[in-house]
Amino acid sequence: MIKKLESSEALAVRAAKSGRFDPTSIVLHWLTVLLIIGQFTTAWLHEAVGHGTSLALAILAAHRTMGVLTWTVGLARLAWRRRFAYLPPFPESMPKLQEWIAKANEYGLYVLLLMQPITGLGDAVFHGRPFTLFIWQVPALLAPDAAIRSLFQEAHELGAKALLALIGLHAGAALFHGLVLRDGVLQRMLPLSISNNFLTARANAVRLLLGTFWNKITS
Repeated sequence: MIKKLESSEALAVRAAKSGRFDPTSIVLHWLTVLLIIGQFTTAWLHEAVGHGTSLALAILAAHRTMGVLTWTVGLARLAWRRRFAYLPPFPESMPKLQEWIAKANEYGLYVLLLMQPITGLGDAVFHGRPFTLFIWQVPALLAPDAAIRSLFQEAHELGAKALLALIGLHAGAALFHGLVLRDGVLQRMLPLSISNNFLTARANAVRLLLGTFWNKITS
């Protein structure tokens, strides 16, 4: 246990010298990104293939499974952040209002990442039917309740839109710092040292992806 704590402190010291987040925080961040992409992709595919088919049920099972993983990774990120993570300071040139907005956006993302799986699970439980989670068939846990299920569905859909909006704001701000201000804010969370030219080439692709998800959800 002592060796693990010493190792965590050593990683934090190296991160502080580089001006970047510590490696564990970076890994958990990008793992969350991949899971969220999977969540939105499976949600869109489920609507595209139609409900009730075997393929739709398999996609829905994958969506729920990734939801549980997202919730788990979210808790792990919070625990790591509180105890071991190195959080590089904002640039001195950054206005206090922008710092406050950045923190509010981050906390909002954490709340939604933890709440979305819960509202999704509530939808499944109050459907009153068995459902698949990971490799297990979960039996019906409660009697069907259409009214309560509808509340969970609405909360889940609203949460998805809010999550996408906050992700768009978060990604847009990161790209603005990386491509316009060039103050190092974006680079401190990237998995590797990536040049601004590479970031510029990828900026349009990110905007197109977010726009596509937003159109699918709101259409």
